[in-house]
Amino acid sequence: MSIIEIRGLRVEADGKEILKGVDLTVNGGEVHAIMGPNGTGKSTLAAALMGHPKYKVTGGTVTFQGQNLLEMSVDERSRAGMFLAMQYPSEIPGVTNADFLRSAINARRGEGNEISLIKFIRQMESKMKQLEMDPQFMHRYLNEGFSGGEKKRNEILQMLMLEPAFVILDEIDSGLDIDALKIVAAGVNSMRSAERGFLVITHYQRLLNYIQPDYVHVMMQGRIVKSGGPELAQRLEAEGYDWVKEELGIVDETVGQA
Repeated sequence: MSIIEIRGLRVEADGKEILKGVDLTVNGGEVHAIMGPNGTGKSTLAAALMGHPKYKVTGGTVTFQGQNLLEMSVDERSRAGMFLAMQYPSEIPGVTNADFLRSAINARRGEGNEISLIKFIRQMESKMKQLEMDPQFMHRYLNEGFSGGEKKRNEILQMLMLEPAFVILDEIDSGLDIDALKIVAAGVNSMRSAERGFLVITHYQRLLNYIQPDYVHVMMQGRIVKSGGPELAQRLEAEGYDWVKEELGIVDETVGQA
């Protein structure tokens, strides 16, 4: 079952074209990894799929579970089951983790179907235990004063609680030590199912040692230029990107965005 289908996606920001025709299909149960040098459009793809207003879609289509994703507002995309674990999560003073997550869950469930407080607390305590998070984080303001690793665990906590259909992990391994990486990866792996797809954006093979991808894609010049299995990531780790550029005749791989 197809979760998301991207065809010929073109995106610009500040008057400059960044994505120049991205094609990608993620089916249920699949994990796709996107790798590539800095400035090739990886994070732009994530932001555009989530509807970030900075990024203007100028061409192509995106179908999410049979719906036209590009016609949906940001909150509609989230309620429909899109989720982004951000590279740099925002701090929101005055809003606790618990209040934020309960509001997000109820927004997806709809009026009259809100989660009970008891059930919510039990679920949140269980997921925090799974991620080896201090229970006090439930009552702390969202990401305020969190370390980089704590913010990343908090992103995975949100994923576990919201149970989205399509998960984008944008450099979720950045700033994590090896122990934290294993915990975060275990949380992600616990969510793998035939009804859910993953898009993992990373620079490093080490994350893919713990979150085994079904497919690996190389992005350069705003396009996916090469695809393969997990062995592709291993070769990139060992040899870098020069062999890809040489093979495809690419001279300048950057487009000025992440």
